[in-house]
Amino acid sequence: MHRHLAKIIIVTGLVLALPLMARANGLPVFTELAARGGKSVVFISTEKTTQAAPGGQQFRQQVPEGHPFREFFDRFDQFFGQQPGQPRKQMGQGSGFVISANGLIVTNNHVIEDADKVTVRFQDDAKEYVAKVVGRDKETDLAVIKIDTDRTLPVLAFGDSDALQVGEWVLAIGNPFGLDNTVTAGIISAKHRIIGAGPFDNFLQTDASINPGNSGGPLLNMRGEVVGINTAINAAADNIGFAIPSTQAEKIIAQLKEGKAVKRGWIGVTIQSLDENQAKALGLPEAKGALISSVGQGHPADKAGIRQGDVVLEVDGNPVNDSKELLARIAGLKPGDKARLTLWRGNKRITKTVTLGERGEKIMAAMQPPQPGAQAHVLGMALQPVGQREANALGLDQPQGLIVVEIKPDSPAANEGVRQGDVILQANQQDVNSPAELEGVISRDKARGAVMLLIKRQGQNLFVALPLDTE
Repeated sequence: MHRHLAKIIIVTGLVLALPLMARANGLPVFTELAARGGKSVVFISTEKTTQAAPGGQQFRQQVPEGHPFREFFDRFDQFFGQQPGQPRKQMGQGSGFVISANGLIVTNNHVIEDADKVTVRFQDDAKEYVAKVVGRDKETDLAVIKIDTDRTLPVLAFGDSDALQVGEWVLAIGNPFGLDNTVTAGIISAKHRIIGAGPFDNFLQTDASINPGNSGGPLLNMRGEVVGINTAINAAADNIGFAIPSTQAEKIIAQLKEGKAVKRGWIGVTIQSLDENQAKALGLPEAKGALISSVGQGHPADKAGIRQGDVVLEVDGNPVNDSKELLARIAGLKPGDKARLTLWRGNKRITKTVTLGERGEKIMAAMQPPQPGAQAHVLGMALQPVGQREANALGLDQPQGLIVVEIKPDSPAANEGVRQGDVILQANQQDVNSPAELEGVISRDKARGAVMLLIKRQGQNLFVALPLDTE
């Protein structure tokens, strides 16, 4: 388990029909919910073999240069050579919960990843069951394992995480720090949190205590339904935990329990969210949508006629507010599906239908920093045209664009994140190969209040909008 992550998970099965919440003096009582839910939560132990570092290598790495013991290790290797490390067993633990009466269990991928042996133990049964991995998905940190048993196991059912409201009571059950069947209660603190854990962040935030070892355990609502998968903690804070929403997890688990690899749709573009200046430059009424920074040649979007600079507003009629939402909507479809994209292009809405490929197919080119030359200054940037020499260094097919050689502090370019070494390819979707051409676009479109630059940075395209003084 990652040092800064403690994760929990959730599954389908038996629905507890009646609300389990009782109240005493206006506060909820969790006794019945804990008793029923706890029967389906399991303690997971793992064992895997790791290779120890050669000789004293693992100790040497902790000894600073100049320390007397550093010289000892160096002399030891000089006379005896580095000794091979011995394999050693590494133990791990986490949580999980039953989703089918015949032994399917959900947990986190990181709990069982690379394990040589996975065992499961129930609250009311001292017997250890050896489990096999049925399916796992690294990008959402979900996994399904299975045990063989003659028992009819109690299961937990998924609830509707979309229907949750901030402030609702929830209960987490798991095995933090090896303390099995630990119950903690709290509320939903926030929804739709993005914490940088992965490409599909959309977490529920809760103040129910979550700690290492809770990984794979359920977050229950007051009806005993799984509404979240506790998946991360904030190591610098108290009682701030994050859970994968059940509506997101349920779709992935449905594929994993069939032993299928999770396949996600992909259109072959790079994208970014819009800011207010970019929206102004494009003539959009508000900064919503996903801006296409580049389109891979021969990939699904290219074949469908989608262009660099298009803004995706909808997928199959569902609004797209930012780049994360576009990624999630496309990844929620399968390779081979057809998706209808509503785009903003040339100050009007158009529609393109794209046949999806499979996520993970694109390769980005590398870029080397440019060499400075003759310069002109525009919007706080020292610019020079790209010649053949610079084009070769940048990996460009031909000389094109303007290299940003220097940026004036507190200028529009500096404030909007333009960097030294960026190459400006377009301004307001028009090619610019000289400072004069850039100034011409700015003069022509000054009334818009912003100019949008297409920039190549380290082999990738992105858009940056700079505000213009309209006075």
